[in-house]
Amino acid sequence: MHELTPGSPSLRALFPALHQEVNGHPLLYFDNAATTHKPTFVIRAITDFYEKDNSNVHRGLHELSARATASFEAARQRIGSFISAPNPDGVIFTRGATEAINLVASAWANSVLQPGDRILLTAMEHHSNIVPWQLLANRARLSIAFAPLTPEGRLDFDELDQLLAPPTRLFAFTHISNVLGTVNPAEKICALAHSRGIATLVDAAQSCGHFPLDMEALNCDFLVLSGHKMCGPTGIGVLAIHPRRFGQISPWQGGGEMIERVTFEGSTYKSLPHLLEAGTPPIASAIALAVACDFLDSIGRDAIRQHDEKLAMLALDLFSRIEGMEIIGPRNSRAGVVSFTLTDVHPHDVVEVANRFGLALRGGHHCAQPLMRVLAKPSTARASFYLYTTEDEVHRTAEILAQVRKFFN
Repeated sequence: MHELTPGSPSLRALFPALHQEVNGHPLLYFDNAATTHKPTFVIRAITDFYEKDNSNVHRGLHELSARATASFEAARQRIGSFISAPNPDGVIFTRGATEAINLVASAWANSVLQPGDRILLTAMEHHSNIVPWQLLANRARLSIAFAPLTPEGRLDFDELDQLLAPPTRLFAFTHISNVLGTVNPAEKICALAHSRGIATLVDAAQSCGHFPLDMEALNCDFLVLSGHKMCGPTGIGVLAIHPRRFGQISPWQGGGEMIERVTFEGSTYKSLPHLLEAGTPPIASAIALAVACDFLDSIGRDAIRQHDEKLAMLALDLFSRIEGMEIIGPRNSRAGVVSFTLTDVHPHDVVEVANRFGLALRGGHHCAQPLMRVLAKPSTARASFYLYTTEDEVHRTAEILAQVRKFFN
């Protein structure tokens, strides 16, 4: 795997789903911000577990349970090293970034934040990093503020500086916008927040599989990710908790594995990570996610980042030549996500017609309705790239979009 390079035929050969036709055309898969495809290594890891080691973890004394437990806990260690988590005990398996954020809201913020405290978000957040806080705010009598954006689609640091003040107690923000392609300077933001005693949560769902991520360097309190956006399975994610917050975590769900002792009168609980992993965990998916981490590191996350940015710059150049095309977000130093509109054509129509040519785009509000209101647009079309995307595919996509433009003229 050490010879694989982003966009190369040998790398693309490892992704079975890419090698198909849609409506008589070769598939052009440009919906990677929604979910990425899986290499054979990841698919095989899931199959191998169910064929050989299928058993529940932690509570069995037989061989299969011992093997399953060893692989599951090794996956925790591997994923912890992938994101440079300060302590693997703070690496919690969840169903995805959405559940991870909800977990922080329930297991930490619900007991630590007090009535009148403020949660700060940004105007570019995914619904997953808005709705859980709204639910909590309604229950706990908290307030929520949103850091505004510049016209280019970056955080307005002058306004942010004023908002990072009492009564703000938590700043939860996305590392990369799934609409704008904006890369937020997470390390700088966390340092600014912590200098004022404000806790931080970084939503790394769009960044974790695209460039190196070092939680220790970020020094954030919480970091969340989704496996299916980084070549891993669906239904698996991670919440990473900084050790300084371990003592503030309360039980989230009750049941097996998170308990130490149960009596008719009450229960005592284990420490992290088991405290937050009640019931049977996603064993096969966790093991496969660790394999995805190995795969990404074999390519090199710096190489993936450079590839994404190169494709984004190419797309900006080619798409901007299409009549009536408006591109959303920054024009440089951005991730491989390009949202756009075509004059007088609904984004859903753009996506539907593009699909006739085998091109998979995403159209809609992208789970970012507040941002759409800021942009004064009900929705956009979106092309998003990944390590298996090629320059030829970007050129072909621009040709298809030009044909879509002509279709509606």
